Amino acid sequence: MNAAAQSALQRAMSLPIWQAPHQAVLLSGGITNFNVMLTDQNTRYVVRVGQDIPIHQIMRFNELAVHRAAHAIGAAPAVVYAEPGIMVLEFIDAGPLDEDAVQRDAMLARILPLLKRCHTEAKQVLRGPVLTFWVFHVLRDYAATLRDGNSPYIPLLEPLIDTAEQLEQAVGPVQLVLGHNDLLAGNILDDGTRLWLLDWEYGGFNSPLFDLAGLASNNGLSPAQECWMLETYFEAPLTDQLSHQYYAMKCASLLRETMWSMVSEIHSEIDFDYAQYTAKNRERFETALSDFRNM
Repeated sequence: MNAAAQSALQRAMSLPIWQAPHQAVLLSGGITNFNVMLTDQNTRYVVRVGQDIPIHQIMRFNELAVHRAAHAIGAAPAVVYAEPGIMVLEFIDAGPLDEDAVQRDAMLARILPLLKRCHTEAKQVLRGPVLTFWVFHVLRDYAATLRDGNSPYIPLLEPLIDTAEQLEQAVGPVQLVLGHNDLLAGNILDDGTRLWLLDWEYGGFNSPLFDLAGLASNNGLSPAQECWMLETYFEAPLTDQLSHQYYAMKCASLLRETMWSMVSEIHSEIDFDYAQYTAKNRERFETALSDFRNM
């Protein structure tokens, strides 16, 4: 356990809400924060420990507001305590999905209505100021951060941002919903009866196409599944225009994941193989971009 992880564990244990915290375990999986599971008065909790990360557009006041809205519609566990850099959640006895699970048609049919409900209902109970997550702004900001940090990827940035500008034009005007914006398989939990969405740190107003594209690109959905997903979500046959916009956003989603990892390589203290993650997502992005250009 490195020093940052040890510090997170100690902070989680020292919160003023506890009577006699014990059985504290640092959970695996967090790549922008630490998650600690502990027990107090015979009840288990998960403590999310993480400061603002402006280089990744992560502001914890925003995460707290969006998570509370998701909980209000039954899509996320309750927040039982919060202070700057800390969010204590009720423990959900459920396991995270993996990409193979998301690829199953039956599971996808469970995920999509939950996602649409978050898009349409959570904004009705949202309180206070929240952010907008516009992927193309994120990409431009990442490029500047990489240049400022003397990243080894600097020679790639100009063509990548030129491509991002072309993709932004292809997406065009959008409808805004309250998006999750980080639909990795591990952020979806299944308790055997219902699904839960965790890790709302990138939550904010966005096009629904970004979440749909992220769900597909992060989890290797097939073209047939993507078509089903779009027609089911929008309740209409897939048009050429929507398909063009969607696949442009899919490329942008993969480019964002790639550049997020590039930035993390030089700035993150989390023990994670970011270089491998960069390479994996860059390959996915290049494949998707080739497919988009050949449509």
